[in-house]
Amino acid sequence: MGKAPDTATITTAIAAERRELADFFEALTPAQWDAPSLCAGWRVREVVAHMSMGFRHRTGQVLLELVKARGSLHRMTDRLARRDAAAHSDAALAAFLRTHAHHPWKPPVGGLAAALGHDVVHGLDVTVALGLDREVPEDRLRILLDAVDPRAFQVFGTDLTGVRLCADDVDWSFGSGAPLYGRGQDLLLVAYGRSLPAGRLRGDEVHRFVTA
Repeated sequence: MGKAPDTATITTAIAAERRELADFFEALTPAQWDAPSLCAGWRVREVVAHMSMGFRHRTGQVLLELVKARGSLHRMTDRLARRDAAAHSDAALAAFLRTHAHHPWKPPVGGLAAALGHDVVHGLDVTVALGLDREVPEDRLRILLDAVDPRAFQVFGTDLTGVRLCADDVDWSFGSGAPLYGRGQDLLLVAYGRSLPAGRLRGDEVHRFVTA
């Protein structure tokens, strides 16, 4: 692991990722917007709506929604994503990311690296599910791979027991046990608790990390 990136490096990466994803989403067809994502129960439009939730809703509004959801963060984010996906056009949902490219929003834990992870991973939730090969720039990917933290696994529902993640396109590995091979960005999704389509990962334990 190299020197931790500074604030300016990460904020620049976040802004670039949001602008590029906005361009990418704007080019999707109506059918693609309604296609399922890697996030269970969410179409592409719910994922994109969720990505800008922190920009569009003030803290007080979010807390009120959390109360309505009886303290369940999952229920709250699901309700808001579905509501906002229905309320805004595809073009508007994509544009929110560009308009707020430099917004300082961060998740409750994890700091700026977690904010970058939120953008990158949800972008991959869309591109991988659609079978579209968008490559995450290596500098952004490296920030996130180096920031993988087992303390977050409970939040994401990640179980890497007995598995070592081994990237075959960048110099990175994580964990211990039977090797699971794949591209760095696919292994990042595994670290964030995602199940991937067959053919993207290799290893004796691959069955644990692919969609049924």
